[in-house]
Amino acid sequence: MADIEGLSALIIEFYEKLSSWEHAVVRGSALTLPQMHTLEILGQHTSLRMKELAAKMGVTTGTLTVTVDRLEKRALVARVPNESDRRSVLVELTDRGRTLFEEHHRLHLGLTGELAAALGEEEAAAFAATLRKLTQAF
Repeated sequence: MADIEGLSALIIEFYEKLSSWEHAVVRGSALTLPQMHTLEILGQHTSLRMKELAAKMGVTTGTLTVTVDRLEKRALVARVPNESDRRSVLVELTDRGRTLFEEHHRLHLGLTGELAAALGEEEAAAFAATLRKLTQAF
């Protein structure tokens, strides 16, 4: 069994460094971090139901509704009818929202490239597999 105390400390330190990086990147924009994360997740999908988007963000649909309302007022996202389920709506990026997503996503790719450069090819593949497994465990 791994040293749980040590592992916990490493996870916290990595989270804090990643969080600081994210806050620094978003600080220059007019968006909050949750708003930017919403754009980031939507940018990786064509559209999502509110429930799906909330699950990917780890928030309640009530919390997400406030975020989506604010993004919609800024014309960054749009709610569109769900053709396959008339009881739900889909959230998708507008052209303006897609532009912001692409700018932010380039920064994410740059950071990911820097982090991956510290790993060998096999380590990077193992790290990706571990992240998938941990994300599913949540």
